[in-house]
Amino acid sequence: MKPKCVALLLAGGQGKRLFPLVKNSSKPAVSFGGKYRIIDFTLSNLKNSDIDTVGVLTQYQPFELNEYLGSGEAWDLNLKNGGLYVLPPYTELCGGNFYSGTADAVYKNLNFLNRFEPECVLILSADHIYFMDYSKLIDFHNSKKADLTICTTQVDIKDAKRFGIILKDQNNKIISFEEKPKKPKSDRASMGVYVFNFRKLKKYLKQDFQNEKSNHDFGKDIIPLMLKQNEKVFSFDFNGYFRDVGTSESFWKANMDVLERGLQNKKIYTKNSSYKPHLIKDGAEISNSLVSNGARVLGTVKNSLVFENAEIKSGAEIINSIIMSNAVVEENARVHNAIIANDARVKKSTSVVGKNGEIAVIAANIKTRCSVQTGDKMPLCPIKEEIKNEG
Repeated sequence: MKPKCVALLLAGGQGKRLFPLVKNSSKPAVSFGGKYRIIDFTLSNLKNSDIDTVGVLTQYQPFELNEYLGSGEAWDLNLKNGGLYVLPPYTELCGGNFYSGTADAVYKNLNFLNRFEPECVLILSADHIYFMDYSKLIDFHNSKKADLTICTTQVDIKDAKRFGIILKDQNNKIISFEEKPKKPKSDRASMGVYVFNFRKLKKYLKQDFQNEKSNHDFGKDIIPLMLKQNEKVFSFDFNGYFRDVGTSESFWKANMDVLERGLQNKKIYTKNSSYKPHLIKDGAEISNSLVSNGARVLGTVKNSLVFENAEIKSGAEIINSIIMSNAVVEENARVHNAIIANDARVKKSTSVVGKNGEIAVIAANIKTRCSVQTGDKMPLCPIKEEIKNEG
């Protein structure tokens, strides 16, 4: 039996604004919330919405993500009919290239979609943190007999320029869409969650492929073209929790939400690790924090997350920070308002602290202009433009 809806996860983006956390992996594969990966949230939404035919489009630094996805068993997607499919770029007889945009990535996988001939296609960004029952979105789409439904949410107007911004009428019909505008006309933003009528999707992808001037992007090209052609494009208003973790600052805030909002209590599926339970030594002090399996804490941890297999040594002080997998904070070091990335090490008696509400980021084997200092004086290490690859 063929599925009525097939989902495609766009998981190949580089996520430059999240550097250096994406130095060796794609953004969807980045660890989050102690024991999860960012992609777990979208895959869990699909599982909880009973959508079981899923293609994951990969490209940038795919090895870690491919290894993590495996057969899809962690999300009950290891099926004989349907299930999880990893869809990297490929070559044909006439050659081939990497995906040149979101629309191009889907166009090059039309053969995959044609195999199932679904009524609708659910296209999702694989790098957002949110909880959603997609069946309600699809029901809305069908009730409107829409050609395209865009899931939208309200954002802070100062952040609106990072999103596709819509204007809609009283019936939720979209009348204007602008991708990442310099001067946003509203605070209603696209979540990067689309439901397309499959027939119309194919039509516009084929048109776009023939346009040499196109960016081959849904937000810049496909959606504006459909509006220009007076297609039925609607907004589905989503009022639940949503966080775009495209920057180090938003990544830090979303992790803090795990503590403040109890996000870990939601129904999230993930690939379990083989680490032993965490170890809290005598003399350690922990308050309002999450310590994951395999972690070892001998120092002080307050309002922070300690990821799997991380180590906080004696006398170290962690406040309002994220210590990611396999990171080590050595004796008497202090980390405040910071992200210590996978495999990074904060040396003995070193202090690392954010500045003016910004977040310090320390990564393994990455040189930085931020003044990490030793002794009692706290350094100033803002995240914005302060971490760069000089290797």
